[in-house]
Amino acid sequence: MKKFVILCGWLFAINMLVAQPASNPKASDLIPKPLNCIDKQGVFRLSSVQKIYAPIEFTEVALLLAEQLNLGNPVVKQNKGASIVFFKADEGENLGAEGYKLNISPDKISIYAFTRQGAIRALFTLIQLQLLQADITQIPCAEITDSPRFSYRGMHLDVSRNFFPVSFIKKYLDLMALYKYNTFHWHLTDGPGWRLEIKKYPELTSKAAFRTHNTWKEWWKSTRKYINEGSPNAYGGFYTQEDAKEIVAYAARRGITVIPEIEMPGHSEEVLAIYPELSCSGKPYQSGEYCIGNPETYTFLENVLVEVMAIFPSTYIHVGGDEANTKHWEQCDKCQKLKHEKGLKNEHELQSYLIKHMEKFLKAHGRKLLGWDEIIDGGLPEDATVMSWRGISGGIKAVQQNHDVVMTPGETYLDAYQSDPRTQPEAIGGFLPIKRVYDFEPVPQELTSDQARHILGTQANLWTEFMPTSYQVEYMAYPRALALAEVAWTPKENKNFEDFHRRLQAHYRLLQRKNVNYYRPSTFLTVTAQPDDIMQQDQISFQSEQYMPEIRFTLDGSAPVATSTLFEKPFYTSGKTEIKAAVFSDREMKGEVTNYTAEYHLAVGKKVVYNQLWSDSYPAQKEQTLTNGVKGSLTYSDKQWLGYLNDFDVTVDMENKQAISSVSVRFMHQPGPGVHLPSFVEIQFSDDGKNFTSFQKQTHDIRPDNPELIFKTFTFDCKHTGARYILIVAPNVMKGFMFVDEIAVY
Repeated sequence: MKKFVILCGWLFAINMLVAQPASNPKASDLIPKPLNCIDKQGVFRLSSVQKIYAPIEFTEVALLLAEQLNLGNPVVKQNKGASIVFFKADEGENLGAEGYKLNISPDKISIYAFTRQGAIRALFTLIQLQLLQADITQIPCAEITDSPRFSYRGMHLDVSRNFFPVSFIKKYLDLMALYKYNTFHWHLTDGPGWRLEIKKYPELTSKAAFRTHNTWKEWWKSTRKYINEGSPNAYGGFYTQEDAKEIVAYAARRGITVIPEIEMPGHSEEVLAIYPELSCSGKPYQSGEYCIGNPETYTFLENVLVEVMAIFPSTYIHVGGDEANTKHWEQCDKCQKLKHEKGLKNEHELQSYLIKHMEKFLKAHGRKLLGWDEIIDGGLPEDATVMSWRGISGGIKAVQQNHDVVMTPGETYLDAYQSDPRTQPEAIGGFLPIKRVYDFEPVPQELTSDQARHILGTQANLWTEFMPTSYQVEYMAYPRALALAEVAWTPKENKNFEDFHRRLQAHYRLLQRKNVNYYRPSTFLTVTAQPDDIMQQDQISFQSEQYMPEIRFTLDGSAPVATSTLFEKPFYTSGKTEIKAAVFSDREMKGEVTNYTAEYHLAVGKKVVYNQLWSDSYPAQKEQTLTNGVKGSLTYSDKQWLGYLNDFDVTVDMENKQAISSVSVRFMHQPGPGVHLPSFVEIQFSDDGKNFTSFQKQTHDIRPDNPELIFKTFTFDCKHTGARYILIVAPNVMKGFMFVDEIAVY
């Protein structure tokens, strides 16, 4: 759990549950934060007779601005009497491909850009500023000079697991444009359904686009079959080529490039159910991987991509390349023959053979290949670009091989829970609050300045297993997408979460006006207990999604009331202290009481011998994790939960023999992403660290398939047993991950 410092301004605004947005937000309230912004006195007032002038290269942008402002068609051919004027900036002004200057005065708006893209970014800055106002007929005066940090600022949407209509895709694009995203990654094909019309293969949409179950979860638990379009119980849908072209044009008008994703060689169950001859077995419903040794596979994929490229003019075509199961290739005569003929060492290189073939094919058509980071494993194609999703290590590896990278690790996966999972609609797992999204840094410290140029940017990923409706997509995307928009646009040194949190308050009005079903800020409190080794106490502070909350707390086990102690600054607790806190407004509690036990215990800072090592994927604080006095939060990615794939087996050295009254150790249970409890926990004692005596073993009654997020603390009453060494063992019977955060000793 990261230490959170609360601003002084928060601490004294005791009568505000949710701060009301200012009636007239300024340009300094924009998201993402502009490069340079000076608020000015006065407002520019819109009217139905407003005239707009633009040079020929910006005429279409001017027409879009008039449309967005509901001004009719006021674009004029001469800059005479126009109150909104576009100017072509000089190249020497260094605005770049998407930069702009905006000067808003009471009688005129001047927009300067070197490119059409820059003019579009300025346009949507104006529209955002208008929609933030209580009175949308006025825009506050300001001078803005702005340009993006990264050239790739994307939002992804999976339409395979759940299908969404064209109208929603347009709404999705509208919101992207408002917050300066410039790339829409459209995940069109996957096992749950093929979503794009391919005229050469009509059964991809008449059969492979429809499945037997309405929700992905029901279908996944079933035999996963497909069904003909028109069947009464069919679920699915697809975009005609005309639909897709309409989306591409709609996006382009808003300065957004659409990148289609056509999955290969894995995640293709829907294709192989209809065209089983392209699989290794030749039978439907046997695998999700194309047969790489079958020449017909290449013919099929090339034919599909020819039609895809005719629809999508994007430089990049995304080919997936992730999570392919190699077992079918290992047992396939055709694949093994190809592997032998080409001198390939393993199945990863076999997959790379197909990816490299497709890259050459795309390059011959003037395009570039983009794929998930698994395409690194068997050797990268010469000019491929990588999306690093399994953390940042794949991206680092690709950059070191002089390849461009889009960083999309867990901090960008907006399908994860954004608040306490126990209070939220079902999601895929994990815990990704808005602050963690905002704190993401796309450029790894390991890279040199020259290497950092290969980091193109980042994108928000929305996989829709648990998003059956557009309303749920919006709920998961917003407002977290605003945080990532600032990560992608604003220079690192200009970012500040507290300032972002302040600005965010004004944007709830905009989201409401756009009828976005966004996630409402929770009244849940996060408690941070930071050990102070000198005082041998915990420093306690609270974090809230509410802006400027009134927080009241108790330390005696009673529920807080309107007269309980007001939290004004961090305070200290000793030993084991039960903290209860809640948000109040107008003397009423809002939400539920947050319960937390602060524990500055005897084992804080003591040495731990790790008889079994943790997984390299989740090293937390390594040797210090289990006795650093810091509890893990709701996510195992917070670097306080130590992850194990082996059995848990550690020894705590208390430095001298002493009476032990209790020992506790906490584990996490979250079966969705494969996190399970040990079958039991056992503690043993020793005086010399060699000869141990078993004291007690504890089991639990939590079923492995219980879908809830559960934190299980195994507490042992040790009856003041004298010992120096404490051995704790916990077998990993489920062979998934076990996560443990702290061993507390009293």
